[in-house]
Amino acid sequence: MNRRRFIQQSTMAGSAILLSGYAAAFSTSSFPIVRVPVSKRKFSSKAVEKVIAEVKNSIGNKELAWMFENCFPNTLDTTVDFSMINGKPDTYVITGDIDAMWLRDSSAQVWPYLPLCAEDVQLKLLIAGVINRQTKCILKDPYANAFYKNTSKVSEWKSDNTQMQPGIHERKWEIDSLCYPIRLAYGYWKQTGDKTPFDSQWAEAMALVLKTFKEQQRFEGKGPYSFMRRTEFATDSVPLGGFGYPVKPNGLICSMFRPSDDATVYPYLIPSNFFALESLHQLDELMTKTGHKKGYSILNGLVTDINKALLTEAKTKSRLYGEIYAYEINGFGSANLMDDANIPSLLSLGYLVPSMMQDKVYQQTRKYVLSDENPFFFAGKAGEGIGGPHVGMNQIWPLSIIMRGLTSTDKNEQSRCIATLQSSHAGTGFMHESFHKDDPKQFTRAWFAWANTLFGEFIWKVYRENPKLLDA
Repeated sequence: MNRRRFIQQSTMAGSAILLSGYAAAFSTSSFPIVRVPVSKRKFSSKAVEKVIAEVKNSIGNKELAWMFENCFPNTLDTTVDFSMINGKPDTYVITGDIDAMWLRDSSAQVWPYLPLCAEDVQLKLLIAGVINRQTKCILKDPYANAFYKNTSKVSEWKSDNTQMQPGIHERKWEIDSLCYPIRLAYGYWKQTGDKTPFDSQWAEAMALVLKTFKEQQRFEGKGPYSFMRRTEFATDSVPLGGFGYPVKPNGLICSMFRPSDDATVYPYLIPSNFFALESLHQLDELMTKTGHKKGYSILNGLVTDINKALLTEAKTKSRLYGEIYAYEINGFGSANLMDDANIPSLLSLGYLVPSMMQDKVYQQTRKYVLSDENPFFFAGKAGEGIGGPHVGMNQIWPLSIIMRGLTSTDKNEQSRCIATLQSSHAGTGFMHESFHKDDPKQFTRAWFAWANTLFGEFIWKVYRENPKLLDA
């Protein structure tokens, strides 16, 4: 099922139906039991349950405690399918209401659990299984963004004009689809010291990542990838024969789609190129430590090219905030000034690339994207935040509010983010893809595990650093 077609409008009265299998029985407290019953959970982690109990029992705001209990374990409760295949852990992770595994979403969904691997061997195996599954996906097709567990399953998008194969749900080329698995692998290794997932198959997949990045620099033609779809949505297809609008090669990587799965306007998507640069640095270190670096000289060239191009090409001028980073450029001098809630976004750069927090241009960019100068920043009765073309105007994405909180060093700003998230869950106890700026009951996607788990990550971070913010 396509994300764009899976938009559900909800009222609080109907939210129990939309929660897709969640128990709707009420507890003796003022908050309904909406978390999946223990007997129906896909995976249980003692370490995760310990964190939930600690946070729930320690913070003063009981509604937030209830929301954390629902959201933080949502990926484990509802989306993972763990097994051992040929002696190796294998974990298939759906995004929620769509039975397909996005490389981006699956990485982000399990990311917050990494610090708990040291005290939970089964959780460690589960995440190693995600890395192993992603390796298989990349080897199958590095240009695809979403896959099925059943490698013979034929997608509803089989008629897309691109090189579709059975087992692929969708073949939209997005740079971040290859960055997120590197981020997860690097984070896993840093937290556990375990090199087991980084075998010859993984090294082959990483070589394919580098090859794909190199192809999409387009120094030697447009590369092998093209995509067209018969659709009423302009953002679901790529113009000019499926290769997109022209670029002047400058070292950046072309991305035909954004992390929203919407087509780019200009193919040089700046947040994704910053993410790629960070990921390549991580991959360089990881390959060195795992003995796979020999033969990967292409990596150093990519790092040099991308770094130079970002320094010279990525900045532009805004009307009110001075020098900022553009969202997209084409190398000919054109720039698209906006931000989209999906991650990587300009806002999220301080989260994905921590060194960016000290970057003056990033901080100016952050002010820009959180203002009405950004055409996809919406403010209304229910709150304010960034949306994007994917679900239309006036729809705020909780992902952007969470990311605003995660990239803020201002306690007041963090408090405002928490308050908005608390007031916009529409009585469901979960995050959603988006909600209307004036009415949180009008939301899309009742079961969106990435947003749920990221909310849990944010609340857990605040609990560790500024717990008093969770008492109000």
